Amino acid sequence: MGSVIIIPGIGGSGDAHWQTLWEREDPSFVRIAPSSWDAPELEDWLAALDSAVVACAEPPVLVAHSLGCLLVAHWWTRTSHAARGAFLVATPDPDGPSFPAVEAASFRGALNVKAPFPVLMVASADDPYGTPAYAAAKAAAWGAELVEAGALGHINGSSGLGAWPWSRALLTGFIADRLLSPQNAE
Repeated sequence: MGSVIIIPGIGGSGDAHWQTLWEREDPSFVRIAPSSWDAPELEDWLAALDSAVVACAEPPVLVAHSLGCLLVAHWWTRTSHAARGAFLVATPDPDGPSFPAVEAASFRGALNVKAPFPVLMVASADDPYGTPAYAAAKAAAWGAELVEAGALGHINGSSGLGAWPWSRALLTGFIADRLLSPQNAE
């Protein structure tokens, strides 16, 4: 599968979160290491993502959840480093009523720049942090493929998904079909 970087949202994806479980199952998955998961600052998180990407032997696949999705969108507009693709789950609406406006204020801003690599977004029909309409609008702006996963809440540890095998298979297929196919080879 190559290098995979896990990018959680606020709180860092706890023990029951699918991202944490994927890391435990596959030691090639590495997590970014910002200064604080609970007091996110965009510049700090950008530096943590850049550091993780630079440490990879090849351009990685970015697997982000929640605020991590907004981080990836900011990152692709500002970095000189490459990623092979991004798998974005439960992208929050920074202008939505549930967004942690004070804690994550630095993550707001213009995020309508097309990604320079393939992106697959996964959205929930009842995510309190981002509506299906918001997910569709972001997918269109970012040039991403959007998969609606059904009513799974915020697709986090509280959703009771465990290692979420359906999504792990979706990630594996995305990598095989979009990132490793001959027409996408570098």
